[in-house]
Amino acid sequence: MGREGHIVPLDTHAVTKKTAAARSWIMLDCTGEGTVLDVDKYAIMHRVQIHARDLRILDPLLSYPSTILGRERAIVVNLEHIKAIITAEEVLLRDPTDDNVIPIVEELKRRLPPANAFRQGPGDGNEQFNGQNDVEAGEEDESPFEFRALEVALEAICSFLDARTTELETAAYPALDELTSKISSRNLDRVRKLKSAMTRLTARVQKVRDELEQLLDDDDDMADLYLSRKMASSSPISGSGAPNWLHASPTIASKISRASRASAATFRGDENDVEELEMLLEAYFMQVDGTLNKLTTFIFLQLREYIDDTEDYINIQLDNHRNQLIQLELFLSSGTVCLSIYSLVAGIFGMNIPYTWNDGHGFMFKWVVILSGVVCAALFLLIISYARHKGLVGS
Repeated sequence: MGREGHIVPLDTHAVTKKTAAARSWIMLDCTGEGTVLDVDKYAIMHRVQIHARDLRILDPLLSYPSTILGRERAIVVNLEHIKAIITAEEVLLRDPTDDNVIPIVEELKRRLPPANAFRQGPGDGNEQFNGQNDVEAGEEDESPFEFRALEVALEAICSFLDARTTELETAAYPALDELTSKISSRNLDRVRKLKSAMTRLTARVQKVRDELEQLLDDDDDMADLYLSRKMASSSPISGSGAPNWLHASPTIASKISRASRASAATFRGDENDVEELEMLLEAYFMQVDGTLNKLTTFIFLQLREYIDDTEDYINIQLDNHRNQLIQLELFLSSGTVCLSIYSLVAGIFGMNIPYTWNDGHGFMFKWVVILSGVVCAALFLLIISYARHKGLVGS
């Protein structure tokens, strides 16, 4: 009953917006055609046959490090804003309306169709001839569907991180120049934010690099990403078991036959051969590693050196101001000493003590005042001259 008294009203608009973003997916098939899906997580789990813990990695409301997981029939990709599930036949991409995801969707539509796409001819004979050419030309150079999709994701995240690094570099040096010219709270806070952004970006790039390095170090993990090969091994297509529509379409039949022969060739060799994927991951690993080196060496070290130089320059300025204050304090202290002597004389003659030599000598007042002032001024000039002679104050 105590909890019922502390019910907080929910922002229905924010909840609806988050729920819509969490349920928004786009599905792209092997032809590059996209379909927006508005389904819950259970439908996604049933469609790609993954566990809830794997789907939770792609939740935008949760913070998980960059991860590439190979499952029985899917690849779970979580790279910064890229949250996707790749199967042997389709790609599911979360939140397709995001500004950073829209270019990835366009690139997937452009690159997911195989290199040797269907070419329409004026007649059936021409179409069949083109289909045969597809078989001959594409048996060697066509990568599996899941690798084409994974390559788009890796290329996008590498470009994204490199762009953020360039932006940071472009913004850092003007901020430091402005801080050098004028030391203010605003400029100091700007440099502090840039340094924090550099540290966070370095950590993000490091996570992506570590994930790729972990994949490259484990052949079994890379073998799990060969979805087409696992699908072909579990349910190979044979000529006798092909459906009627397969025989009715020579082009489609030729493509499936080509995939079957490629898979069969792979199994006749080494079933754990991961050379193709290893070359793909290594290429983008080198790119991410270059971005990390740029952050840690080119930007981090140079920016740190630049910051150290700026701090030294600021310290020199502060020392100069401190010296000026010391000089001012010397002037004030010297003046105070001289005025103290003048006050001492005035105090002596101002005492209420009876003495006879003051009687009849009123004209001495002005001479005592003038003489005391001259002596104090001479003493002040003597102190300043001595300080300049010793280099304690500027000339």
